Amino acid sequence: MQTITLGGVEISRVVEWHAPISPTTAVFPSAGPRMWKEHESWLAPDFWQPENDALSVNVQTWVLRSEGRTVLVDTGLGNDKDRPHMAGWSHLRTDYLDRLAAVGVRPEDVDVVVNTHLHSDHVGWNTRLVDGEWVPTFPRAAYLIAKADFDYWNPANDRPRRGMLGDLSVFAAGGDMFEDSVAPVHRAGQAVLWEDGYRIDAGLSLEPAPGHTPGSAVLRLRSGTDRALFIGDLVHNPLQIAEPDCDTCLSEDQREATRSRRRILEEAADTRALVFPGHLAGHGAAEVRREGGKFAVERWAAFGRSGPEFA
Repeated sequence: MQTITLGGVEISRVVEWHAPISPTTAVFPSAGPRMWKEHESWLAPDFWQPENDALSVNVQTWVLRSEGRTVLVDTGLGNDKDRPHMAGWSHLRTDYLDRLAAVGVRPEDVDVVVNTHLHSDHVGWNTRLVDGEWVPTFPRAAYLIAKADFDYWNPANDRPRRGMLGDLSVFAAGGDMFEDSVAPVHRAGQAVLWEDGYRIDAGLSLEPAPGHTPGSAVLRLRSGTDRALFIGDLVHNPLQIAEPDCDTCLSEDQREATRSRRRILEEAADTRALVFPGHLAGHGAAEVRREGGKFAVERWAAFGRSGPEFA
């Protein structure tokens, strides 16, 4: 099953890409082998492969049907994109649009696209290549983009982008990410640059959760008695639920990312909201509970555990 319903909102999961990626030491330099071993019983094999120390990752879109509208949360990697920083993501030819069609969504059906942040694995299908030009994939959609991220990654602003990997624009943003996946929707008049917060409808709203990037955002769902939080890359791996102070080397501001993660996990535990990170394989989402000064998974969502592989 790849569709569940929370209150009056139907949520479908569309997986574009699934594969093991970098070893834990590359992505989580502050989490030593002992930490991974301590949590092996529930991280392996869905989220971590101990035999080769590889992280299991999905790149996926959450499709929400709310109040008669279709909302996409993040748009994955995209086809034909030049991503020299990550060979496995460069010049892809996946059947992502067919996968959207399989859950009943054509490009012209999409009303809203939410980019939780501007990294290349969250914006790729914002556009597609038509006659040598990048054009919006979803011709009727409003693309909701935090102005903080738009300004930060806009090469015209020539801002320094520093992190533990040095220039993160090389890895996470992917060089031409802004020009091939963001600027075209802005030129088409479809980008909505929001600040402070943005309400999509009575049950869906965006709020800032900075740190991973300056404009990282959380999409909050409230429908009936059900709650959910779509948190982008505040959590890359469920280890960060059990160890919330453990951040990746990919965050622009690790301290701020950790503050945002703790705040959102505290809210999720207190309200019993399902947490939907951007990249979780396995069941894809979880309800969390407080466990001392940390958190634990109370239950997993009812999504199917397997995903297609394009690696």
